[in-house]
Amino acid sequence: MERHDSKCATPQYPHPFIHRLKLTRAQKIRGVILGCVFFPLRVTLAALCFLVAWPIARLRLAGLSEDECSRPVKGWRRWLFHPIVWLLSRGAFFFLGFLWVKVKGRRADLKEAPVLVAAPHSGYLDMLVLLPAQLATVVLRSENSRLPVIGALLEFNQAVLVSRKDPESRKKAVSQVTERLTSNGYWPQMLMFPEGTTTNGSVLIKFKPGAFLAGVPVQPVVLHYPNELDTVRWTYKGTTWMDSLWHTATQLYTNMTVEFLPVYSPSEEEKKDPNLYANNVQKLMAKALGIPATDDVMEGGIPVSKLGGLSLPLESPARETLSLLYRNGLEAHEVEAALDRMLDRCRSGSFFGVDVDDLASTLGLTDRQAAVTVCGLYAKDETVDLRQIYVSVAALSGLVSFRSLLHTAFALLDSEGRGSLSPEELSDLMGALLGVPQLDTAQLYAEASRQGQLTEEHLLSVLTTHPVYQKVVEYMEPEEAGSPPANGKVVNNNSDKSLHYKKFE
Repeated sequence: MERHDSKCATPQYPHPFIHRLKLTRAQKIRGVILGCVFFPLRVTLAALCFLVAWPIARLRLAGLSEDECSRPVKGWRRWLFHPIVWLLSRGAFFFLGFLWVKVKGRRADLKEAPVLVAAPHSGYLDMLVLLPAQLATVVLRSENSRLPVIGALLEFNQAVLVSRKDPESRKKAVSQVTERLTSNGYWPQMLMFPEGTTTNGSVLIKFKPGAFLAGVPVQPVVLHYPNELDTVRWTYKGTTWMDSLWHTATQLYTNMTVEFLPVYSPSEEEKKDPNLYANNVQKLMAKALGIPATDDVMEGGIPVSKLGGLSLPLESPARETLSLLYRNGLEAHEVEAALDRMLDRCRSGSFFGVDVDDLASTLGLTDRQAAVTVCGLYAKDETVDLRQIYVSVAALSGLVSFRSLLHTAFALLDSEGRGSLSPEELSDLMGALLGVPQLDTAQLYAEASRQGQLTEEHLLSVLTTHPVYQKVVEYMEPEEAGSPPANGKVVNNNSDKSLHYKKFE
C-alpha cells in the first residue's frame, strides 16, 4: 500500500491542540441559568452511578490470586458483573446529557478485529465509546489507577497501564498489548486512541504505532459530535476539563455518533512497518471524517510536527521570545545587541548554562519575570543553555543568514574542535536551531554523514537541498510582518510574527 503525504499545521490546517469555545451573549446567559439547575443535578446523579459501580467493579476480581488476575475474567464473574457496570456507566453518561448515542456500521467481532482504534480523541467524554464497544479493554496512564472509582473501573476492565515517564513501563505495556492482540481470541477486544492525546478535532494528528505493532486487523471507529456547540473538547490550551464538563452539562442534551468503519487488514509491507500501517489507517479515518491528516504530535508536553525524525514546534520558543522582547520595550538595535552579547558569552567559556538573573542581564530585560518566561520556553527549571536561545532566536530574527548561523552553531557544538559532529552533538545542534529537544536525529545523521564524517558542509548541503530536510530552513525563515514602526518598536498583537529584517552575511 502506498505511503501518503501528511500535511503540517498551517493556517489552512489549524493548530490542533488549542480549543476555545466561543459563546454569544445569549448562550452565556442561557448557560448560567441552565447551569444553576442542570450542572449540580447531573453531576450528582452521574457521580452516584459511578459510586455504585465502584464496589461492584472491585467484586469482579475479589478473591482471585495475582496469577488469576493476570488472565481474562470469564464465567460468572463476567456475565454477572459486566452488564451491571455497563448499565451504570450508561446511566452516568445519560445523566450528563448523552440521552442517546447513534451507532453507524457494525462492530466487528473479536476474531475479525482484535483491536478497535478510535479518533479523533477529544477528551474524557470520549470514553462513552466504550458502551457500544461493550467495555473493550483499554490502555491508559498508570497514574489513573490511583484515582478513586477510576482505579476500580480500570481494574474491572483489566486495562493495560503504562507510565509515560518510565521506559521500562512502556516496554512492558507494548509486550502486554502485543500478547493480547495475538492471543487468538483468548483476551477480549481492545479499544485504543492512537493519537495518544486530545485535540480540537480539526485534524487527525499522527497515530502512535502501539495499536499496529502486532500486525493484526483493526477496526477504525470515528467519533462525531454533531452539536451546535462543541463542548466536549479538552485541549493543551484553551478549554479545560472543568470547562468541558460545565458546558456539556448545561446543554439540554449532547449528541454523539459512533461510526464503525470496515475492518482494515494490513498488507505484508504494513505488518513489517507499524508506522506505515498507522499512517495509512490515519489517512483512511481522516478521509471518513472529512478532515486533514497531519504529522503533528505532542512530544514531551510540547506540540510539534514531525519531519524526518525531527520535531518542529508548532509554537516556536524563539518566536515567542522575540515577541516578548519587543513587548518589553526593546527596539530592533537592542535585540541585535542582545544577540551579540549572547554570542560573546557563548564563545567566551565552556559553561553555557545561565540562570534567570544572568539571562535578564544578557538580554537587557529590566523585568525579571520576562526572563523567567523565556527560561520556561526552553527549560523546565530556571537554568537554560544560552546557546539554544541564541541560535534559535538569531535564526528567526532575520539578522543572520542561515549559512552564517549554521557555521556559528557548528563551532559552538563541536566541543573538541574536530570539524565534525557526533550523533549526540548533532542532536544538540538541531535542538538549538529549532528551540526544542530533538529525540531522533538518526535519519538526518545518516544523510549528512554518507560521505564519511558529519562536517559543516555536508550538513549545510542536506539542510538546503534534501527534499525533506530543506523544509527545516523554510520553517526557520522569519515571517514578513511589514515595516517597523517609526519608533523602532514592533507591535505584535498575535504573538506569532517576528519582524523580518534584511539578512546579511
